[in-house]
Amino acid sequence: MRLRLPKACDLQKLLLAGMAMVATLSFLSHSKCEFEAIFNFGDSNSDTGGFWAAFPAQSGPYGMTYFKRPVGRATDGRLMLDFLAQALGLPFISPYLQSIGSDYRHGANYATLASTVLLPNTSLFVTGISPFSLAIQLNQMKAFKTQVEEHSWDQQESKRLPSRDIFGKSLYTFYIGQNDFTSNLAAIGVGGVKQYLPQVVSQIAGTIKELYALGGRAFLVLNLAPVGCYPSFLVGLPPYELDAFGCSISYNNAVVDYNNMLKETLRQTRGSLPNASLIYVDTFSVLLELFRHPTSHGLKYGTKACCGHGGGAYNFDPKVFCGNTKVINGRTVTATASSDPYNYVSWDGVHATEAANKLVTWAILNGSYSDPPFPFHDFCDLQPLN
Repeated sequence: MRLRLPKACDLQKLLLAGMAMVATLSFLSHSKCEFEAIFNFGDSNSDTGGFWAAFPAQSGPYGMTYFKRPVGRATDGRLMLDFLAQALGLPFISPYLQSIGSDYRHGANYATLASTVLLPNTSLFVTGISPFSLAIQLNQMKAFKTQVEEHSWDQQESKRLPSRDIFGKSLYTFYIGQNDFTSNLAAIGVGGVKQYLPQVVSQIAGTIKELYALGGRAFLVLNLAPVGCYPSFLVGLPPYELDAFGCSISYNNAVVDYNNMLKETLRQTRGSLPNASLIYVDTFSVLLELFRHPTSHGLKYGTKACCGHGGGAYNFDPKVFCGNTKVINGRTVTATASSDPYNYVSWDGVHATEAANKLVTWAILNGSYSDPPFPFHDFCDLQPLN
């Protein structure tokens, strides 16, 4: 089944309407929001420093725009999660694994770079897959809740921990599954990957049920992005594999199949969660529109990485990733970043730029890309995204 996508002008109108809405509401706002915290589960698309807290090594030019230094995010600046927290009037969500400088009064972020939904059957040092899969992240959440309950009397600890009743007043966000999809593409192809995707959506649904039992009542699940438009997966593909916009037909079709499966599974799960909001968010459509028509949304480059090496259509070389230096064919080369990341959709060939993340967040806040519709301004006095 072909996914119906909004036209460039339609998305632009929605984004402009969303910006106007947030600007108006923030003017009238007293920073009131039904969501007092965010608990996030995910991979590098929403990791605010967890992976690099566990395995310190991140270098520039990551973080070059907003933070002016590497801060554990796989982009040039802020993530969708950062913008979402900002819109809800919350501080950036601290990584659960970061022991120094964290403040958990408004939630915790369990996401780590390279995480998967399914338990990995290999080591980080062999394939690069994080040991912090969704099941581990859920266990961390359970441990966190226990610690909050046990230390509620401790005045010192309470300075950086939330109240005991926070769990029913929080937003639980999921942006995970991309690595389950992409990590084995080269080895087993699209057909092989699709065989275990039902297990992925089942695991996500099961995790939501467990969080519901812990007191969670509002769940936001972002679907998979159009990886068939990512420069890292386009390098080396023959022209007949690409659509009119330069994206991989087979990869994106497989993602659409997965997203439809996820949407249906969440619909079925919804019935077993009384008095809860379980929201499916179609970030795929928004990002696909940005990749296809970047200039319609204030950007310049769709399927070309901002930070990379090699130039050309993709500016991506699998031999040397963003920020790295290697000797290739006897010559020392460095994958550097353009000075204008705000003109790009893709940051490093695998992740979105801050500019793209901000545009997608506008669409999320608007509620038009959610099923069922979930306009955030019905629950919060939204703050401006600067």
